[in-house]
Amino acid sequence: MGITYQKEKQIFNLHTENTTYQFLVDKYGFLLHLYYGKRINGDMDYLLTYYDRGFSGNPSDTGADRTYSMDALPQEFPCPGTGDYRSTAVAVRNADGSYSCDLRFQRYEICKGKYSLEGLPAVYAKDEEAETLKIYLEDPVTKVQAVLLYGVLPEKDIITRSVQIINQNEEKIELIRAASACLDFVAGDYDLITFYGRHAMERNFQRVPVKHGKQMIGSKRGSSSHQYNPSLILADSGTDEKNGGCYGMAFVYSGGFEAEAEKDQFNQTRVMMGLSSDQFCYPLGKGEMFTVPETVMTYSSEGFGGLSWNFHRCFRRNLCRGKYRTKQRPVLVNSWEADYFDFTGETLVTLAEHAAELGIDMFVLDDGWFGKRDDDNSGLGDWHVNEEKLGCTMGELIGKINDLGLKFGLWIEPEMVSEDSDLYRQHPDWVMAIPGRKPVRARNQLVLDFSRKEVREEVFRQISHVLDQGNVEYIKWDMNRSLADIYSSVTKDQGKVLYDYVLGVYDFLEKLTEKYPDILIEGCSGGGGRFDAGMLYYTPQIWCSDNTDAVDRLDIQYGTSFIYPISCIGSHVSAVPNHQTGRVTSLHTRGVVAMAGTFGYELNLGILPKEEKEEIKQQIKTFKKHEGLIHNGRYYRLSSPQTDEIGAWAFVSEEREEVLVNVVMLAMHGNMTVNYVKLQGLDPDGIYEDENGRRYDGVGLMEAGIPLPIVAGTYPAWQIYLRLVKEENENSDAK
Repeated sequence: MGITYQKEKQIFNLHTENTTYQFLVDKYGFLLHLYYGKRINGDMDYLLTYYDRGFSGNPSDTGADRTYSMDALPQEFPCPGTGDYRSTAVAVRNADGSYSCDLRFQRYEICKGKYSLEGLPAVYAKDEEAETLKIYLEDPVTKVQAVLLYGVLPEKDIITRSVQIINQNEEKIELIRAASACLDFVAGDYDLITFYGRHAMERNFQRVPVKHGKQMIGSKRGSSSHQYNPSLILADSGTDEKNGGCYGMAFVYSGGFEAEAEKDQFNQTRVMMGLSSDQFCYPLGKGEMFTVPETVMTYSSEGFGGLSWNFHRCFRRNLCRGKYRTKQRPVLVNSWEADYFDFTGETLVTLAEHAAELGIDMFVLDDGWFGKRDDDNSGLGDWHVNEEKLGCTMGELIGKINDLGLKFGLWIEPEMVSEDSDLYRQHPDWVMAIPGRKPVRARNQLVLDFSRKEVREEVFRQISHVLDQGNVEYIKWDMNRSLADIYSSVTKDQGKVLYDYVLGVYDFLEKLTEKYPDILIEGCSGGGGRFDAGMLYYTPQIWCSDNTDAVDRLDIQYGTSFIYPISCIGSHVSAVPNHQTGRVTSLHTRGVVAMAGTFGYELNLGILPKEEKEEIKQQIKTFKKHEGLIHNGRYYRLSSPQTDEIGAWAFVSEEREEVLVNVVMLAMHGNMTVNYVKLQGLDPDGIYEDENGRRYDGVGLMEAGIPLPIVAGTYPAWQIYLRLVKEENENSDAK
């Protein structure tokens, strides 16, 4: 399999089909990183150099040898107090107040299969698909231990990392920094790619050179956030979509995180991914263990396209779970932008009737169906059906929707509570609030303390009672504010609250998926505020953004696609003028953009003209025809909507027999020039035919491209379906 150990040199090799990750245990018991990149067969210990570096300290083990310094050597799991002045992967405050943590190698294990993490999401695999390496480290003075976990999925070119910190000291320690992955590069000229944004404009692609000093992104909002996604790419300076080396890291966690790249005094680059250290101080008594959430890593020597494919197939097959992991998703209509809070049971059924006529599969009732909830100032936390508003029971409403041939889905926001609610009046101590201070409100709501089991259990009881009233087949799980008042009334150690809160959310989701295994859950946090690999473990699709404008969505979905598979990107057609931007785009363009995702509608179908209703019918047929290709095929970015006149992308089947090219024109000028779209991933020896019978050479499509027609209008769009054809004599029987 993928993991080998050379006893003589104490070198560990983690091999995938196309990559090698290599490190060694040196004579002092330090873990020194050697190599991560294109697959090799040799030993890379010759890359280590030793010089007397001024102001770089030397461990006492080295005696008078001034050439050995942790401040200059590449490491697997750097610690403070060893003479390394760069950022460290772990920091511990010991019982005596010191911050030293000198972890040395003790032993290792190689196990069949992929490790799992109790209470945390993680990549999974069959035993024959993966191997696990466990490296046991210990501080000889404090007896603090660290178990480094490496998971190797050879066929997918994926390596995962996690860490377990164990206190074997008699006295309590405090963990104040915890990263699960560190990559040290002794040389290289790199660019750092991150994905920044804000509510309604998430995951914008940003590429900057790695300069001397630290470049950091992160979140201290209690969620992974709209502002920075918990992922990064480190790329050779010349890397593009098809060529060049690049490394990807994605954090499998839905709370606060830190990711950084640091170029040091010797032009070495260190990249780390881990938990946010803001308001984090986790106590560990004797024998207690803390698990750092997993980081998924991959390397591609074939540009960003190869890197994205590695992430996509891993997340789709080895992170998402449940019935809908690979199953065709229902095309849905969501009631939110159709009615907002202003609906009755009758208007909902009318909307569902229009949906059924158009061939839509599912009706989703969004916010406003529970408690006293006619606006966003009250009712959260009271998860009982407002039968007066609906004019019937939830079971009766679901029955009416099902009788139309539609599945039924429901919106919930379990983590939040309104002050104007029965739940808050009964249990004001259940919210996160700092004693003696007035609360920080957002969307006029407060946050329930999901680190407390009794809080989770009561909310779960209420929501389960609603779900049990009928055939609910979809849940949209929302979270519409960041955490600010970080305080739990039941713990003395407030530095553990944020981490325990996220584990509480995972506990709730795990119980929900266990009790309702056939329900499709879509994650949401004001759109893409919690779009991360941790949520994908429980929710195989996530609402990409509250911004449904087709032009803005090109940027949002472009950035999202670098890490996350298309099958998890919640994307809908909405009304125009768009409710977020006021922009007007054609129904066809909105449909093309929304098909780069799970696909659905977010508008009042009843007020559409007959021509648009017919067009929607055709859109749904088109999506269902190509859904397998869109969700399972290899995704190619053919342009950058940030810099090019077009936004273009394609889906290519693994056998390269089917291709769906999608293009939106972003710029229009007088006497317009022709844009040529160069395809990728085709059979170079093949001939491809479009739906009009026009044939194209595979190499020609990739090298010269296909011209787009010049048409007048605003943001026109095209979908071009190509199929590999064979000459008749190739298909005839041999004579």
